This record gives sequence, structure tokens and C-alpha cells, in this order.
Amino acid sequence: MKKKLIYSVVSLLTIAGIVSCGTSKEEVKAEAKKSAEITVQAESSWVDYYKKAAEKVMKENPGDKINVVEMGSFDLLDKLDKTDATNPDITDVFAFPLDRLSKLSQAEALASFDAKALAGKIGGFGDYDKGLGGQIVVDGAYLGFPFNIETLVTFVNTKNAKNLNIDLTKPVELVQKDVNNVMIAMFNAWFAVAATNAGNIELLGKTSDGFYSDLVKPYDELSKEQKMVIDQLFKYWQKANAQKTTLFDAGATWGYIDEQFKDGGKAVLRIDGPWSVGGLSELSKNLDVLPIGSISVAGEALRHWKGGWALGINARIEEDMDKKALAEKMIAELMNRENAAELFKVSGKIMPNVSKEEYAKSNLEQFNKKVIAAVIDSYEDSVARPLFKEWDKVWDTWQNGILSWNTAQPKNAKEAYNELSASFKAMMQNIDK
Repeated sequence: MKKKLIYSVVSLLTIAGIVSCGTSKEEVKAEAKKSAEITVQAESSWVDYYKKAAEKVMKENPGDKINVVEMGSFDLLDKLDKTDATNPDITDVFAFPLDRLSKLSQAEALASFDAKALAGKIGGFGDYDKGLGGQIVVDGAYLGFPFNIETLVTFVNTKNAKNLNIDLTKPVELVQKDVNNVMIAMFNAWFAVAATNAGNIELLGKTSDGFYSDLVKPYDELSKEQKMVIDQLFKYWQKANAQKTTLFDAGATWGYIDEQFKDGGKAVLRIDGPWSVGGLSELSKNLDVLPIGSISVAGEALRHWKGGWALGINARIEEDMDKKALAEKMIAELMNRENAAELFKVSGKIMPNVSKEEYAKSNLEQFNKKVIAAVIDSYEDSVARPLFKEWDKVWDTWQNGILSWNTAQPKNAKEAYNELSASFKAMMQNIDK
């Protein structure tokens, strides 16, 4: 920060000196503003949207150039992991999921900029720091701009619901007489956190004293709501095991869920993201969507994470004020609220600064409007996603712990919990305090 301050002061003194020597302010302004050229990453389906935004920005800023580079977001991030921000293959502006923030920050790959001020110019963000924008901050510095919100919702096969007499006017419990009625890959933490969040179970938390996990407690020390959720997860596995399904088979689960979700199958409800609409529409022509809380576990509504993506500026242009300014202008146009419907069409991304009422007035198809409304409602009831890199250890820990039930064959919830807890105790021993 000191370096940036010195840079700014020197720049101001230099300009002041030029003006005092008889050069006009207009000449100084012309001299200070140089043409800039930046590169911007875009997924293949985003390219046309990005090029249209770039053309508008360049028209408003003659002399400046914006090159849209077709590249997968994770392809770029993988390259960045193997090199650094100075790699010319890494664009000046790129998209990244929030869970990569910590890693990118530690690699010094992101430039800081006044994202809050930019949000004020774009509009629609309300209290910026209490929303998605407040999650893209490290040590008081804004290191990205909110791109889209992300969480899971409930998809429903209405024909199957009618055939199986499942009442959709009230929350449907996870554990049904037929385990196939509500299908969730509970061994996968991405989906399972919807249940653990419902029971206020912290898989891995962080305080000023270090890391902790509720799942290292003895079973009898769990809170009532935590114990009830664990009990229901065990019953869900127990029924799946007794009915000889593949709901707890990591290699066969996904195909099994898809097959049961087809018209005439046994599946009525499943949770997934808005990006899955295309695939689910191919499975059933009787598709509906509801907020994630339409499914409950032990009487508590499922709650997922307040996830999302951000647009970042490459740290290598942080001191180039002209390039950085152009990058901010490009971000502002990409996030132009008037383009929200178009962005959703090409990417499935829901702008955090556009309400469901505004989307409802757009030219999107009616079903997509329902999906967006369900995502926004689910997002509001969800909890903040943990963004520290150590959480990555939870994925395998949870899966290994849950799938160990297939071998251990626990007879009750306490035995099942002890198997899961052993997995988390091992994980905690390997996490730096």
C-alpha cells in the first residue's frame, strides 16, 4: 500500500510541476491519458456477449482496445496455479469462483480496486459489504467484483409427484417410505451441506483460535438439532441400503438418479443448480422448480451456501492506471443491469444486482424466470460459503466417512456417526492450527 501511495504522490507532484512550468491542464490531461489495451477471458458461450460489451466500451473510449480471449475459467485458473500472474496467457480480466479467492490472494494474482465505488456506479447492489461484494475482500482490500450468485434449488418431476401422491404444497421430508422419492447424493459434500446447514453442523469452521469441526464431538454431545439431522442421514442411508439402490455408490449414483427422475420413475424431488436445467429438461417434460427449502430434514428446511463467482483484475496491471481503468469499465459493462437477461441466456448466471421482479419483466422464458426466482429465494435463506483453502480437505473427508457405512454396516445412528467422526478426527490432525 505504501508503494501505491508513493506512486500516486509522485505522479501528482509531477503533474503539478508540469502545470507550473506553463503547460495547460488540457495538455496534461491528454498526456496523462494514454491508450490502453487489455485482454479479457470468456467461456465459449460467453464470447458474443463479451465482444458486444467490449465494442461498446471501445466506442466510448476511442484508442483503447479490449481483446476477448476464449478460454475456460478453470483452464485459466489451472494455468495460473502452475505459473503466476505475469504469464501472458493469463488475461487481464478473468472470472473465478469464490472458493478460489484465498488461493488467488495468497498467490498475489489479483489487483485491488475500489469495487464498492464501481458497484455504486452500476447500481442495484444495496448494502454492498453485506452482500456478495463483502465476501470478495482480503485484509480490507476488494479483490474482485460480484459476477453472479450461486446456490442449489429443488427440481420436481410433477408427473411423478402426481403418480406417487407426493404433496408439493408443503415441505417434503428427506426420508420417505421409498427412499427414491427424494434423491440426493448425500456422500457428496456439495449436496450434503444443504442438510448439515439445516442442522447447524459446522463441518469445518475457523475462529481466531484456529479451526474446529462439530463432527469431532462425541455423539452424545451433539445438539438436539445436530443429532436429529445425523439420525435422518443414517435412516436415508439405511433405506437406500435395504432397498438395494446405488444412491451411496460414488460411481453409479448420478446415472441412477437421472434414470429415476425420468417420467414414470420413482424420483420426485432432487437438488441441483440452475446450470442443470438443460439436462433435466431432457429427462422430463414435466419439470418444475422450487426453493431448496421445499425439502426438509428432521423438520428443518434444507439450506445451501451463498456461493457465487467474481470478476478479477490481474495483479500485473495494478500499477498501470490506464489499463486498470479500462478493466473496470469492461467489468461495469458486463454487469450492466440492462443486460441481465442476455447474460443468463449465454451463461446461466444470475446477476446479484438484479431482483427477481426485474428478471420477471425480462424476455426470458417463463420457466427460466421461475428458476431465477427459486435461486434468489434459496440464496437469501442460505449461509455464507466458507472461503478458506483448508475447507478443500472436507470434500474427501466427508465422502470417505459416509461411504464407510457401506462397509461398516452400522446398526444405528450413533454407530454411523462414529464412523463419520473418525474420518473428521483424522482430518483435523492434518490441518495447521
